[in-house]
Amino acid sequence: MVKISKEAALEYHETGRPGKIEVRPTKAYRTQTDLSLAYSPGVAYPCLEIQENPDDAYRYTAKGNLVAVISNGTAVLGLGDIGAMSGKPVMEGKGLLFKIYGGIDVFDIEVAEKDPEKFCEAVERIAPTFGGINLEDIKAPECFYIEERLKKSLDIPVMHDDQHGTAIISAAGLKNALEVIGKDITKVKIVVNGAGAAAISCTKLYMAIGASKENIVMLDSKGVISTSRTDLNEQKKFFATNRTDIHTLEEAVRDADVFVGLSKGNVLSQDMVRSMAKDPIIFALANPVPEISYEDAMAARPDVLMSTGRTDYPNQINNVIGFPYIFRGALDVHARAINEEMKLAAVHAIADLAKQPVPDVVNDVYKVNNLTFGRQYFIPKPVDPRLITEVSAAVAKAAIDSGVARKNIENWDEYKRSLSVLLGQETKLTQKLYSTAASHPQRVVFAEAVHPTMLKAAVQAKAEGICQPILLGNDEYIGKLAASLDLNLDGIEIVNLRHPSEQERRERYARILTEKRKRDGYTLQEANDKMFERNYFGMMMVETGEADAFITGLYTKYSNTIKVVNEVIGIRPEYQHFGTMHIINSPKGTFYIADTLVNENPDTDALVDIAKLAATSVRFFNEKPVIGMMSHSNFGSSQSNGARKVRNAVERMQAEYPDLAIDGELQLGFALDRELRDEQYPFTRLFGKNVNTLVFPNLTSARSSYKMLQMLDSDVEIIGPIQMGLNKPIHFIDFGASVRDVVNIVAVAVIDAYVDKIKKRINAIGK
Repeated sequence: MVKISKEAALEYHETGRPGKIEVRPTKAYRTQTDLSLAYSPGVAYPCLEIQENPDDAYRYTAKGNLVAVISNGTAVLGLGDIGAMSGKPVMEGKGLLFKIYGGIDVFDIEVAEKDPEKFCEAVERIAPTFGGINLEDIKAPECFYIEERLKKSLDIPVMHDDQHGTAIISAAGLKNALEVIGKDITKVKIVVNGAGAAAISCTKLYMAIGASKENIVMLDSKGVISTSRTDLNEQKKFFATNRTDIHTLEEAVRDADVFVGLSKGNVLSQDMVRSMAKDPIIFALANPVPEISYEDAMAARPDVLMSTGRTDYPNQINNVIGFPYIFRGALDVHARAINEEMKLAAVHAIADLAKQPVPDVVNDVYKVNNLTFGRQYFIPKPVDPRLITEVSAAVAKAAIDSGVARKNIENWDEYKRSLSVLLGQETKLTQKLYSTAASHPQRVVFAEAVHPTMLKAAVQAKAEGICQPILLGNDEYIGKLAASLDLNLDGIEIVNLRHPSEQERRERYARILTEKRKRDGYTLQEANDKMFERNYFGMMMVETGEADAFITGLYTKYSNTIKVVNEVIGIRPEYQHFGTMHIINSPKGTFYIADTLVNENPDTDALVDIAKLAATSVRFFNEKPVIGMMSHSNFGSSQSNGARKVRNAVERMQAEYPDLAIDGELQLGFALDRELRDEQYPFTRLFGKNVNTLVFPNLTSARSSYKMLQMLDSDVEIIGPIQMGLNKPIHFIDFGASVRDVVNIVAVAVIDAYVDKIKKRINAIGK
């Protein structure tokens, strides 16, 4: 797992706009008419409609996609009762997960009230605002009363996720784990260590899917919960056992089929695991330290089926598999509640999903080729894009069938399609980049490893399995910097290129470069001197095959880097120019912009090369290029030299590539507005097509375009610059790039290097 430091977490929450969520308008608001419709006098009309029919709030307001995440801060994560305000970062984080996984908007509400009655009164008074309420981090036993009361008094879905989220996911996991080993849930002996809100709800749901109450033993901090004890609340009394022969966990787990831990770390020993029945199932869900580690459990019993709450082991029980999709389904049918039928529907949908063939995106992310239902995979992965369609649809259908839905769904196939495009998870470019890179990690040289951002990116890229970093710089300084940043450099190679130990390599690189550039006035002494520079040395590592890719540019001038790359690496023989591209990931789609770094004022020849390179690069990202050649004019409306060079480049490209969708010269507005372009210029090769690739006439216009988008819209993700046309995978990054920006480029560089190797193998076979 990536180690999270206090400094990194605080910086994440503080940088830019503090916090993690915001509110944005969803309707036009720029004109006086817009404002009159949005507020007075136009707003009066929906108000009156809602007064006449309260359910119309779902038609005219955001109620149907708005959930309140409400807490009093009495049981925040593993921190305990830290207060309502202190728990706000967690509630904002829950809101973020609702949005990114379920497309659901959230107001986080922290209520400074511990009295259950007064807390419920506060929630009841604000409930009309919302389509659903997610209770969060409220301690037991108060959470039981609060949820039950609010479920009775409110006509919208109410769920305490700490109870039911874990219950739903673990019940699905238990159902499947028992199926894997062929045991009957009605007969297995289950031990539950922990008696808080999650443990109580989990155990009740296990009973709902068939577990026998007589076969369940529950323990709290004082031992087995039995009928002989006098210190039990109502929830614990329900699970009190009549057995008098067991008092401790060690005694309870002997011959047990299932252990479910919702307690604290390291309470289940290897000897206890050895005493369990054949093919024991262990759900060690304490976080961050489970009741027994995965390694210890497997060492004690190789036949164990294991789940934890951690991402770095198989079968993670993670609430994010459940709550976004449960609320999504409930909201979409305007449900009055989340009832037992809906919870059970979620259990079965999650369990069934694990038995279906796993999509490539999931296999890629987890760096495997064949995730299949069995001991190592009986719970779906959180990144599975099918969760939103399968779980949400199952919950929505259960709501309709059980009579708590206000709205019916007639076409379930269409509903599932709408869910699949809601978040676009299957086509998220960065997710695909990371998963592909992690499947084929390469050796990547980080030129400026003495820069904190570059060093953090290298460590993060390794932790995410994207590459094997090679750091260039003074090893002693890098070690001190890593210690100050709390970064683990284990397994990462550091090359101090100026150290005497690297003299032989510097001299060897100098000889190779001198031979390569001997007709360009190079001398051996000059080449030797250049090998003390990180860009020359690092690129020579790639040139000689001692590394696979190279990352630079964080504080190196582009002009210097371009000079070095021309000397050391060179341009592919089929081109006269190279360039760079930026990828724009936006709510309106993915766009590719070139050239954004290299060619300041390209002539027609350079524009032709840039267009060819852009088409090749877009195909590299598995998309079909539809290219608009940008200008200040449209199809000859200007006779300026700038417009003419673009026009000439288009003519040459169309003649050479008759099947390529490319046209121009075009103004940006016409390029991106298909309907306007088709109406005004129906003769173009772009007719009926959405342009996804924009080739600009000069560096200023290209850089200004993507930079403006980057500054104006936080929903726009920029990936780049991505080099096009060099002989080897040498990639640059923008000055001021973030750690994530650098890691994005590393992923591209890794894929670039892998593809380059495949091409060379194919060529070698051909010869």
